Formats: sequence, C-alpha cells, structure tokens
Amino acid sequence: KAAKLSTEGNACIRQSQMTDLIYTEKELVQSLKEYIKAEESKLDAVKSWANKLDVLTRASTLDPEGYLAHPVNAYKLMKRLNTEWSELESLVLQDPSDGFISNMTVHRQYFPDQEDEKGAAKALMRLQDTYKLDSESFARGKLPGMHHNAILTVDDCYDMGKTAYNEADYYHAVLWMQQALRQMDAEEEHVVSKADVLDYLSYSVYQMGDLPRAIELTRRLVAIDSSHQRAGGNLRYFEKLLSKQLNELNQEGQEPATEEPIQLGTYKRPNDYLPEREIYEALCRGEGVKMTTERRSRLYCRYHDGNRNPRLLLQPMKEEDEWDSPHIVRYLNALSDQEIEKIKELAKPRLARATVRDPITGILTTANYRVSKSAWLEGEEDPVIERVNQRIEDITGLTTQTAELLQIANYGVGGQYEPHFDFSRRPQDIMVDGNRLATFLNYMSDVEAGGATVFPDFGAAIYPKKGTAVFWYNLFRSGEGDYRTRHAACPVLVGSKWVSNKWIHERGQEFRRPCGLTEVD
Repeated sequence: KAAKLSTEGNACIRQSQMTDLIYTEKELVQSLKEYIKAEESKLDAVKSWANKLDVLTRASTLDPEGYLAHPVNAYKLMKRLNTEWSELESLVLQDPSDGFISNMTVHRQYFPDQEDEKGAAKALMRLQDTYKLDSESFARGKLPGMHHNAILTVDDCYDMGKTAYNEADYYHAVLWMQQALRQMDAEEEHVVSKADVLDYLSYSVYQMGDLPRAIELTRRLVAIDSSHQRAGGNLRYFEKLLSKQLNELNQEGQEPATEEPIQLGTYKRPNDYLPEREIYEALCRGEGVKMTTERRSRLYCRYHDGNRNPRLLLQPMKEEDEWDSPHIVRYLNALSDQEIEKIKELAKPRLARATVRDPITGILTTANYRVSKSAWLEGEEDPVIERVNQRIEDITGLTTQTAELLQIANYGVGGQYEPHFDFSRRPQDIMVDGNRLATFLNYMSDVEAGGATVFPDFGAAIYPKKGTAVFWYNLFRSGEGDYRTRHAACPVLVGSKWVSNKWIHERGQEFRRPCGLTEVD
C-alpha cells in the first residue's frame, strides 16, 4: 500500500509537471505567434523601405545633378547611406540573408561614414547662417531657385540638432531641436520621443543664457516624463540659478519665459575666428555691395587682343571691368563647353579634399574654412590643358612657365572657401618661383544660388558665369602684397560650382610686368 501511495505520488507529480508543460506549450505557441508577427512586421518594414526607396531613386536618377543641387537632398543622401541603410541592414540581419549582406559588404566601402554625415549637416547650418535661412525653410525645402522638393522630417531635424549639440554648438542645436518640436506639435510622424527633444532643447537654451525658457521647457519635460533621470535635477538647478540672478538684480519673482517662438534671430550667434564674418556673409547674400553709380561709370567693356598677340588678333577676347581699384576684369568665352567637359572628365577621378597650409607648422592640411574638392592638371596630360594654359598666357601677357598647375575645384553642397589671400605673407612659404603675382579664375559652371566670389575689404561680389574668367593682380608692382585682394568663395546654396585656377608667379615676369617702387596697381 505504501508502495502504491508512492507510485501515485510520483504520478501526481508527473501530472502537475505535465499541466505546467501544457501552459508552457501555450506560451510557446503565443511566442511563436509573436515571432510570426515580428517576422511579418519586419517584412512589412522592409517592403515599406523598398517602396519608399524605389520612389526616391526613380526621382533622383531622372536628374541626378538637379536632385543633388538641393542641399537638403545631398544631406539626406548622406544620412540615408550612413545611418538608415545600416538600420535596414540590422533589421535584415535578424534573419540573415547572405545575398543582401554580401551586397552590402561589397558596397559599404563606398558609403559615407559618420564624419561625412556630420559634414553634410554642418553644411546645411553654414548655409543657414550665411543666407539667413530659418530651420522652417530648410525643413520645408523652401530654397531660392529650387525645383526639386525635399523636406526634413522630425527625426531629420532632431539628428541635425544632435549633431550641433555634440559639437557644443548650442546655437544651432536650439534652432533644429525647436524645429523638431514644432513639427512634433503639428502631429507629424516621428520615431524620436518628445522627451528626448525637450531634453536636448532645454539644456541648449540654458547654454544660450535663456534661463526662463530653459525652465519652461524643462517643466514640459517633467510633465511628460516625471522619472526622467536629469530633468528634475536640471529644473531645480535652473530655478536656483535664476533666483540667484534675480536676487543680484534686486528683483522679486521669477521672470516669465517669453511666449515668442524660438526662431532665427532669437539668439545671437556666437562670434568665431573670422573678424569680417558679418561683412563676408552679407556680401554673399548680395548685401553691402559697394557698387555705386559713380564707380559703375568708371567700368568699361572692350575687345582685348593681348597687346596684338597673333592668336588673339582675329578673335580678340571680350573684356569687362568688374571693379576699378583694385582692377578686376572678366573675360567672356574664356572656355568652351567642350573644353569644360574635358577638364572635368580629367579631374573627376583625382578630386580630393582641398587643403590649406597650416600657418604655424607650414604643413598642408584640411580645414573647415575651405570645403571643396580639388585636383591638379598638367599641360602635358591633354591638349585641352595645354591650350587653356596658352590662352591664359596670351590674355594676361604673363608667362605661365613658372605658374602652378591648373587647379580644378568643385564646391558642392555648402562648399566654400572663407576669406583668404592668394599670395603668401610669410617669406618661408614663398616658392622658388616667387610669390603668387596674379590669379586667373575660370568659372566652369553656372550656380543657381550662392557661390559668389566676394572681396570683403572693398565690398565687391562677382558671380559665377559658365565659360567666363576673372583676373586680378595679388601683388603691387613693388612686389608687396595687395591686402585688398583678400577674397572668399561663398557657400553654394543651390547647385554645384566648378572652377579652375591658375596662379601666376613672379619669376619670368620681369619684362612682362616690370617692377615699380610704389604700391600702385
């Protein structure tokens, strides 16, 4: 009997275990359903991605250059390939697909990286500053001369703001986080949480010195997420700081936050390393150009035969004065369309990030104030380059034997070169062939918006026109540098800017441009 009881007892235990297994199996079935649902959801997400990208690539491949001429499209391309395709890759990797992964592996080497995405975001901010465009204009794709529609989503604006925040650029972080919040409040779709946006925005506003608004935004954050790990502490700190400031000013009560929305101009952009920043950017916008009626009356156009150069006698160059002092001239039909295309064809495989000489070390390095890609072409490489070099010599009357190679530069989205001198100011940087006597600049493309060549010292703005060239001397006849020629390439707002530079040096010009004892043009 005891043995029977024992057996029954084991049987009861086994029954209870079996009962548990029934429920376990039910849980497994539920888990299986959730797995199927997850797989279906993943497949739907992949299908959604494919459909969206199919529509996008159909539009972009119809007119690639026109599509990329919009800076927002260029930024979003960088963002997609660096961030969003990686997210898609992670999604697919949940159920490995060898074909997709091998394809990704092959093409990944050509994808932009994090630095490229950051650079594209900074380019949009640079355009925003230079041309005084608010975040709303960019987010809605409202740019001058733009035919392709491109918008920034809530998550795009958030990523822009986060890029600025990570660079301690709280001015732009505020503008873009505010735009993300504005689109959120308009009930646009988003992945990022409102708490995250308010977290970045409130702290960035605090860094801009606006404590009342920082407090108001932090209170909104606490109302949304009372358990937020930083919000409560930040709020107490901001309130204590504001109270201290009011006490020091002998004021009672908290200063109310302004109800005006944050926009371009709400906060002053911090000063930076460039003393003529405001003048330079105003000229880029076409403001402050000192082209008076009196000055214009001193500007002429003429036929130029290079002092009766045989190659220009039958077909002289059309020369127009762009500025009187220093004298800057423009030559029409300096390059044909065929020559331009050949030069671009030769240069494209060699284009690399343009460099500048470090003023301390003298070493060539990249810099944020020069954002373009360049290549150098020798005359021996192609008859077109030899012909262009000869034409420059014929037009200017200066030898190009001691000149630098023809430099080809391409300025894409936000591409620029901030105010600089073409001539060297340190004796140790001057080459064996002497300083850069003159600059001959060929414009190889039209630019829909932006991209002007500006001279902050005397308020001139010269706009790109395909096939034309501008020329000026960097040195006086005495050999001293003409500091008035400090100039800049404004950021390209819409389009792509191609130029070719020929820097002509002093050596060999002794009888072509004789020296003088005074600083005259």
